[in-house]
Amino acid sequence: MKVFLAGIIQGSLSDPTIHGQGWRGPVSAMLAEHLPQALVYDHFAKHPGGIDYDLPRIRATLAEGNAACAASDVVICWLPEASMGTANEMFLAWEAERLVLTITPMAPNWVIRAYSDHIFADLAALEAFVAGGGVQRALAEKARS
Repeated sequence: MKVFLAGIIQGSLSDPTIHGQGWRGPVSAMLAEHLPQALVYDHFAKHPGGIDYDLPRIRATLAEGNAACAASDVVICWLPEASMGTANEMFLAWEAERLVLTITPMAPNWVIRAYSDHIFADLAALEAFVAGGGVQRALAEKARS
């Protein structure tokens, strides 16, 4: 099972900085504990200096991440606030009929509602879902539909 980690990096920041990425470690650890068969793809970890890339490398990196997202079985989205890149990844995953799990306080947002299979208020809610076999059930349900 391939799991893609999608989440806010720059968001609406107007300067060349990034949001905290401390969520990635706990999500990866939770997956290792409850879904040890998961192959986790963390695009940010592959490109930690991406904020300084030139435009051709930015485009290539986005294309690489988009392809990995669409090829994954499960996409976990971390959205404490809006993120254009994550919205794009959510759409690509939905279009490819992948399972999209979103952690966000923005549950009423149209993009989140339209492209998420399950929405969680926090990491603990996602962990309860994963630990309880929710991913396997949701993948099986998606395969049937």
